[in-house]
Amino acid sequence: MNTPLDDLRAILGPDAVWVPGAPASPDLSGYLNDWRGRYQGRARAVVRPQDTHGVALTVQWCARHGVQIVPQGGHTGLVGGGVPDATGEQIVLSLQRLRHVRHVDADNLSMTIEAGCTLAEVQAAAEAAGLLFPLSLAAEGSCTIGGNLATNAGGTQVLRYGTARELCLGLEAVSAAGEVWHGLHGLRKNNTGYDLRDLLIGSEGTLGIITAATLRLYPRPRSRQAAWLTCPSPAHAVALLGRARRHLDAWLTGFELMHRYPLMLIAQHLPQQASLVRRLTGEDSEGHDAHGGLEVASPHAASLRAAWSVLLDAASPQPDAFLQAALEALIAEAMDEGEVCQAQLSQSDAQYRAMWGLREAIPLAEKAAATMVKHDVGLPTSRVAEFITQAQSALQHAYPGCAVVCFGHLGDGNLHFNVQAPSDMAAAIFIGGHEPQVNRIVYDLVQSMNGTISAEHGIGQLKREELATRGDPLAIEWMQAIKRALDPDGRLNPGRVLTP
Repeated sequence: MNTPLDDLRAILGPDAVWVPGAPASPDLSGYLNDWRGRYQGRARAVVRPQDTHGVALTVQWCARHGVQIVPQGGHTGLVGGGVPDATGEQIVLSLQRLRHVRHVDADNLSMTIEAGCTLAEVQAAAEAAGLLFPLSLAAEGSCTIGGNLATNAGGTQVLRYGTARELCLGLEAVSAAGEVWHGLHGLRKNNTGYDLRDLLIGSEGTLGIITAATLRLYPRPRSRQAAWLTCPSPAHAVALLGRARRHLDAWLTGFELMHRYPLMLIAQHLPQQASLVRRLTGEDSEGHDAHGGLEVASPHAASLRAAWSVLLDAASPQPDAFLQAALEALIAEAMDEGEVCQAQLSQSDAQYRAMWGLREAIPLAEKAAATMVKHDVGLPTSRVAEFITQAQSALQHAYPGCAVVCFGHLGDGNLHFNVQAPSDMAAAIFIGGHEPQVNRIVYDLVQSMNGTISAEHGIGQLKREELATRGDPLAIEWMQAIKRALDPDGRLNPGRVLTP
């Protein structure tokens, strides 16, 4: 006698439905646990349709049988948004088989691509057409464009190109009833009522399931260069950011801030990058190594061992010499003003990638070091330095000896402000017993400075209660009304973003 899952398998194909523990199914733990190892769930099945029609048929099957759906892309999220609950009754709907590049329209600077393509595949498809898709994340080799849009991912080039929302022109999505919305287009102007695209972007799979997107492309820059700069303090880095904007204008594409501590974690836990850490932070001033570039030290710097580093990224339609001259002029002026202690410019693509590889290694080093209380906060850039000082002081007062891993996208005011337990306290005890108080210290300060508790990671289940408590009541009421209208049975990613 056929089971409902047998019927679904007959609809989608034998390889599209995996049941945990079944002899024909692979190890499914990667679908049931999150990247941080914080959330573990169970699932009735992992369903892997190969196209939009298959997604729609799956949702229709779930509607008939009263089954809840957890959509999943590359499963690299940090807030538990793609993990099923513990009941074992939900299905995980994986979009990883939707991998086609449907169309590249070079004249329109746009491309239409399916949701399961990894971000790296999207970038490569744009590059093959001689164009640029600028969204860039550390997880770009495994995160998918559908997930990027569902969480409105930010990344390292928001300063120049905006978030995933700004890079999307149109969407195709499946509703909670299993209907397909055909909203794919390459239009920059389309003022025909409510913007359903913007409603779905950032909704974390709670309002509809994104299956394809039309994305905005850009001409590829003729030259690009990175500068690793050491600064005495966050306030100096903020001043440097203003100066860089004035000097470079649209050529400024990224501006990352890093405290010394996360870089030391890289040196400790990723030893293959330790020598580069020492060189770029000024601990090793013995000439040039294979990763070194043009190096300048300020005669006014009291010490090259500055506590803060900035990774500045610039790109230009002009030849390399023009961009380097602009960067050298910026650095010389910043050194005269005491904003920069030491500067190293990339002189090759390998050096450029090595600098960015160091920045992108921080999350891996954090994970190797310890489980931490993580914060992804957004602030007005003018308040970032003040926030860092006050938050570190408050945390040290409450938890003497705790360590703060502070880094992020200073150019758009987004900090990753993660707190590690004091050395005399186990990480599990710190997380289990003190996370709410740590969050209260950080989030109270963020809100007092007109910031946000989630800049780019989303809400998921990790911050759901915080949003319910701290969110504007009318905004929460409107969001609940939208959820009821589009998903009246609460079938899509239940328990995420909004409290039941």
